[in-house]
Amino acid sequence: MQSFLQKSRPVSYSRTTITELMMPHHANFEGRVHAGALLSLMDQVAFTCASRHAGNYCVTASVEEVEFMFPVQVGQLVIVKASVNYVGQSSLIVGVRVDSQDIRSGEMRHTNTSYFHMVAKDEHGKVTSVPPLLLEDPEDVRRFFEGLMRKDARTAMRTKIKKEIESYNFDSALDRLRRERCEIGFDINAIE
Repeated sequence: MQSFLQKSRPVSYSRTTITELMMPHHANFEGRVHAGALLSLMDQVAFTCASRHAGNYCVTASVEEVEFMFPVQVGQLVIVKASVNYVGQSSLIVGVRVDSQDIRSGEMRHTNTSYFHMVAKDEHGKVTSVPPLLLEDPEDVRRFFEGLMRKDARTAMRTKIKKEIESYNFDSALDRLRRERCEIGFDINAIE
């Protein structure tokens, strides 16, 4: 018989939603909700969702694609939804969707979507395995497959960057930088 931590858990088991009223202390210098306030809420809901699935605390390893499409105003409700989209051995990708709602009109607006890469830790702070994910419908299958593609793309990008850095050449870098919006502020002829 499988233990509680090894048994597959359905996506619905850990799906999480929080709603919070945006107050003046959430505002930036323009009077709109500060991105940092939204990112904090997103991290909280991703943590909760991942930790529920894992049966252990999870830490944020990275955040992917944080694009703010529309500003959130003070006085609006922010609804943050999270769902485990993909699980590896000890990692999870949690999809996070943020919507804002005008309380008076009821108008809802999707403000951003992001993907939090989380890692499960045991009571000693060591990386630990997570239960498999039970996919309950075709949308869960699509999201899991997309998570797999995101994982593969991150691995490929890391490999590409590592290879480029390992073969780094100052002169070649300068040739490329000449086409970019930067200036060299030191005497390159003085370099040995």
